[in-house]
Amino acid sequence: MAASTEPSKLNFRRYRPGDTQVKRWQDQIFKAGASYKCPTYVQSTPPCQGSCPSGEDIRGYLAIARGTEKVPLGADGKPTMPWQEYAWRRLTEANPFPAVMGRVCPAPCESGCNRNAVEDHVGINSVEHFLGQYAIANKLAYGRPEKSSGKKVAVIGGGPAGLSCAYQLAKKGHAVTIFDEHEFLGGMMRYGIPGFRTPRDVLDAEIQRILDLGVTARLKTRVGKEVTMEALRRDFDAVFLGLGAQSGRALPIADAAAPNVVTATAFLRAFNDGRMQHVGRRVVVVGGGDTSIDVATVARRLGHIENAKPTDIENAIAGRMAHDVAAISAKQGAEVVLTSVFAIDKMQANRHEIEQALAEGIVIRGGLAPVGLVKGADGRATALRVAQCEAKFVGPKLEIKMVAGTEEDIPADLIVSAIGQAVDFSGLEEFDNGKGAVAADKNYQVAGRADTFAGGDLIRPHLLTTAIGHGAIAAEGIERFLAGEALEKRPKIDVHAFDVARKMVERGLEIKPIAAPTRGSDKLGGMHNFENRAERYVIPQDKLFLGHFAYTPRNMRRFITLDAKAALGNFQERIEPLTEAEAIAEAKRCMSCGMCFECDNCVVYCPQLAVKRVPKKEASTGRYVYTDYDRCVGCHVCADVCPTGYIQMGLGE
Repeated sequence: MAASTEPSKLNFRRYRPGDTQVKRWQDQIFKAGASYKCPTYVQSTPPCQGSCPSGEDIRGYLAIARGTEKVPLGADGKPTMPWQEYAWRRLTEANPFPAVMGRVCPAPCESGCNRNAVEDHVGINSVEHFLGQYAIANKLAYGRPEKSSGKKVAVIGGGPAGLSCAYQLAKKGHAVTIFDEHEFLGGMMRYGIPGFRTPRDVLDAEIQRILDLGVTARLKTRVGKEVTMEALRRDFDAVFLGLGAQSGRALPIADAAAPNVVTATAFLRAFNDGRMQHVGRRVVVVGGGDTSIDVATVARRLGHIENAKPTDIENAIAGRMAHDVAAISAKQGAEVVLTSVFAIDKMQANRHEIEQALAEGIVIRGGLAPVGLVKGADGRATALRVAQCEAKFVGPKLEIKMVAGTEEDIPADLIVSAIGQAVDFSGLEEFDNGKGAVAADKNYQVAGRADTFAGGDLIRPHLLTTAIGHGAIAAEGIERFLAGEALEKRPKIDVHAFDVARKMVERGLEIKPIAAPTRGSDKLGGMHNFENRAERYVIPQDKLFLGHFAYTPRNMRRFITLDAKAALGNFQERIEPLTEAEAIAEAKRCMSCGMCFECDNCVVYCPQLAVKRVPKKEASTGRYVYTDYDRCVGCHVCADVCPTGYIQMGLGE
């Protein structure tokens, strides 16, 4: 399954099949004098942002990187900061972990990108990676709030959800204390993802920025054991539950217990803690998601040693001993097999990670489900029994149909279950809704507890960036609760939208209120006939003028691909960030869906000279052009040639 290095060619058509003549726009224009519609300027959510679980203003920071949106000027007329810092600050309004997420996020934003209809998606993840690295290299910090609110919030769990919530609350001036049972903060970012994917110095730097806002961390403290919920409710004004789902799920087979059958979370925790230094010669991983790929690639790197004791692995996972023998014994490669109920092309893991695993010699077998264990006289598993299957989702439920007579045994010295995670509610049983999760509303307020909010995997195990989004939304709910305000209904599209009014304030422009319907007036100043639909409308690619965009290959990061031999003992990072020039070039590939990017098409092509540039002294991002409705005849040429779909024919409806 080798990755294609060449993006596909343009796959949209300017004309419909069967068209043989170029149609004259003049005919359409001259016949349009009776049209009752005139252009309006509509800000929409781009599908990249609509697909981002943390709701980053992706279009915004790409516009800054490409130079469309300018850095605010100071009193001396010079930019107040480098563009990289301005873009980073826009990005981190939603997500305080760009350097981590730029490496490990499977980037649903890129799957949603409208540029896929042209040739290839924009490398959003790679630009995020670049900005995150810039911030670390230049020691950028968040601005601390000018005053304290006097309110205190307890955050249970120092993973992505808890840290995100703490970050947002600390910026608002609240005193936040994080309670975490581990030795270090980071949750699944530290204990669930191997260091060659999230370098620990990078993770530590992004966590430290949050602590520098004044956030307090109480580590090695389990709420429900060392500290009670009653004490938290007495000492704090609100509580956020972000303890994650760090217990693994056992294999769904009878008699699944065996000393050498472990969960993925236990396996990765032992590795990331430094306890596990080698594995068995034959390792079988059951899964199909990103976690199973992490387990398989870690096992490949750890390898095995001939003189290891059979109990070494279980003892290391249980935390009772380290593999001292590994330091003096020559390691050999491990045979790693990963099985999934889905075919390889249907697996849920990131496509690139699957390709890297295959290149490293990991055997991936799709369409197999575990049906039993083969055990030796000592009770240890010697093989995993599997059968061919057909798997599909029927609504949210996964249905697996076994194929009779297809059973086979895959020999194994270690079997790892990577089929899901579970929440450990020990001491916090009051929050278990009976389904192993916490019940919360759209504001992530816990049912029946006005002062308690929750987010992350204990709501629903999903991506790290999903947990970050939960934490940010919950922080807004906590903010309103602390202020004694009613929690509002969350918008349909819950993202950090670009705010043209804020941009005008940055430029020192007056926002003139328009109290009554304008009926097409362009003489009122302010933001005439501008509408922000970002909270309810994601703009699709058929609303764009794709003919504007030329074929432009994606600027790709360099991935270091290892073979089976090179992977053994190699724990170096495999991905390199873009250079500054590459990041800018990649940002320029963004089609700025739903927002003007100042291409001048509407000004150039308007036959009535009705569309004009806003004078520079009055212009800002999102207010680059306006329409003189005394001249406009409703021909909709401006909307037809608008590459971004920002101009829509709506005035008069």
